Amino acid sequence: MVSNDQDSVKERKEADKRAIEHLKESVAKGKHWYLALLESIKLWKSTEETYKKRHYNYLINGEAFDWLLLAERLSQEIKDYIPETEKINLLFYDRPPVDLPREVFKKLIGTSKYRAYLNYLYGVLVEDALVMAVVDEIRKEKRVAGWESGNTFDKAYKRIYGQSQQWLLDCFRKEKKYTRRRTMSLAMLKEFSYWLFKYRLKNCEKPRIASDTQKALMYMQSNLGLKQKIST
Repeated sequence: MVSNDQDSVKERKEADKRAIEHLKESVAKGKHWYLALLESIKLWKSTEETYKKRHYNYLINGEAFDWLLLAERLSQEIKDYIPETEKINLLFYDRPPVDLPREVFKKLIGTSKYRAYLNYLYGVLVEDALVMAVVDEIRKEKRVAGWESGNTFDKAYKRIYGQSQQWLLDCFRKEKKYTRRRTMSLAMLKEFSYWLFKYRLKNCEKPRIASDTQKALMYMQSNLGLKQKIST
């Protein structure tokens, strides 16, 4: 997926328009909406946009492609063709209506977007799963020891990254030049997760990185039902 500075605004908008036209024409001719949507994702160029007063950021840090967010945006263009249950399963539970082999999925969305999607998979989804896996470990330790004091999430951050959650958040905001707020948007939370992923790669030893990543993958397989997605 190309960054915004590689194409002019006009070129990106024209490509996005063609993607939407392809999507509408394909489903009108009888192609399954999910396959048409993936083909349209391949044609799409903009890494972010504002549509119907909502801002969409499809490419986190210029590297990690949130393909389901773009799928959500494009699905609005063909909402009459998508069964509600199938749309909910895809957008909320990452369960596509058609089971595609990895290579077919990769071909449909394009190689560059697939690589960027893998960055999102490992840099956001797996990173979030790692935090939850360690939180579960700490909670089990608490039950065995018979104590409940302390912030479990903060202990998890210290165990994984060697720093408190607040310290990491402050560093993230400072680096990104974000003002401190009480709450964070979903988009910013995803960006923070990816920042944590990069921080872990930079500051942890390779054997630890590998073992932590494996722990997160096992958590995803056991608790989130994402076995097939991980295999990609």
